[in-house]
Amino acid sequence: MFDLVRNGSGGRATVSLDGDTDRTGLRDKRVLVTGGTRGLGEQIVRLLSAEGVRVGTCARTARGLETLAASVGPALFTRRLDVTAPGELEGFVEDAAELFGGLDGVVACTGGSRGGGFEEADAEDWAATWAVNVGHATRLVRAAVPHLRAAGGGSVVVISSISGWKPGPPAQYSVAKSAQIQLAASLARELGPDGIRVNAVSPGSMLIPGRRWDRMRREEPEAFARFVAAELPGGAPVAPQEVARVVAFLLSDWSSGISGAHLPVDRAQNAPSPDGY
Repeated sequence: MFDLVRNGSGGRATVSLDGDTDRTGLRDKRVLVTGGTRGLGEQIVRLLSAEGVRVGTCARTARGLETLAASVGPALFTRRLDVTAPGELEGFVEDAAELFGGLDGVVACTGGSRGGGFEEADAEDWAATWAVNVGHATRLVRAAVPHLRAAGGGSVVVISSISGWKPGPPAQYSVAKSAQIQLAASLARELGPDGIRVNAVSPGSMLIPGRRWDRMRREEPEAFARFVAAELPGGAPVAPQEVARVVAFLLSDWSSGISGAHLPVDRAQNAPSPDGY
């Protein structure tokens, strides 16, 4: 039951869930986030941890995990692994569920692309791009389902991309990201009877230090300005923190009525690249 509670005169309105005041509907949840040491994944981990969530995350490099754990705190559960390696992701899910006493949510955030344009990318590039996006998300959810079901339900968030629903190269990446959107919609129908919600989030071109758009802003300021003027009505790329807040909402009790949705978080961006449509 949701009851509106106001904290004093002019104070912030909060929501009471069965008598417990929780500003976000996240406190004490148990959530796993893949790819949590950089960019969007890092911001999701930091936000959830700050809101009282027990968080586990994985990445390919030990150094990134150590740096993250040192700043987030000892409660963060980390594991160095390759999400495409057989059994490693599944082992991470099982060990985290045992440590946390169950799971309430998972976020499939790891992603990427291999190979160049259509004529340069070979079959192995297509397979690798599929595996790190669709394959990893599918395996993460499959491993988590028994634990989410045992908890009475939970929330799954699949991180897709603006490239998954607006055309832009490289094709192997766009196709994989499009499949993730369909995966979330299909699983929402199949897992709904178990109380498991599944949604997809599609970030626009995010401004992440050291990554493509940040480099373009610093190294090619005129080209970056043209890109913003042509494709970004909001006047700037979306920040990863803005996307992280949407992901946190979908993991929370506040979003209990949302499943099978595809939520773009892109400031009304047009094309996903400076090439336009």
